Order: sequence, then C-alpha cells, then structure tokens
Amino acid sequence: MTIGEKIKIPKIEDYRGNLSVIEKDILPFSFKRVYYLYDVPAGSERGGHAHIEQKAFLIALSGSFEVVLNNAREQEIITLNRPYEGLLIDNGIWRELKNFSSGAVCLVVASDVFSEEDYIRDFDTFKNYDFSGKR
Repeated sequence: MTIGEKIKIPKIEDYRGNLSVIEKDILPFSFKRVYYLYDVPAGSERGGHAHIEQKAFLIALSGSFEVVLNNAREQEIITLNRPYEGLLIDNGIWRELKNFSSGAVCLVVASDVFSEEDYIRDFDTFKNYDFSGKR
C-alpha cells in the first residue's frame, strides 16, 4: 500500500528548455494556495504536521528532498527530485520534509487557504484523531 501518490506533470520538451504546466485536470482537487520552501539550512526539517481537510501536491522544482508520510499505521519515505513529478498528499496524512539538498526548492500546491484550525501539529494527537468522513 502506498500512502502518497506520485503524479507526472506534463512536460513539453524544447531545445530551448522544458516547460511543465499544472492545470485543473492534473490534480484531483481545486487549488487555492501556492507557496514554496527554499534556503532550508542543512539538517533542518519542515512539515511535522497533518491536515484535517486540506490536500497538498509537492514538487521539487530544484534539487531534492525526502517526504516522510505516516497514516498512523505505516510509514513511507518518498524522494522528490524531478520538477515534472509531484507527490499528492491527502488529508489525514502526517508529513515531514527532510534531507534537503543545497539549493532545493519545494513548491506546494494546496487545496485551501491557510487555516491554523486545519493543522494537527502533535503526532500523538494525530494518531488518535478520527478522520472518518473527512476524505
């Protein structure tokens, strides 16, 4: 069983450089927010939370990093290192981002705007949260 799903982003190859596009039919959700992580110091980690409702799609625009996913029953580690491939993370999945390479940029396409109430930031709370009916 996989916790996260890798999705190929269409790549238009050209001798002048490649182009990838994320449009409404690429992701299984409408997106309302786009943000990116960069200049992550060596050894630092990001994430460390789950969302109650929100879904996310992560892309390594540059460099690489690992995404550790946990659904309270099992854990999966996925390496992202291609700008034409992203990782779909459903709600109710704990995520940690680590092992960022120098110059790595992580783009996040999110299904909703920021809401602190949607975050679970304590792993024990996450393990005991009832996500039934939230997917």
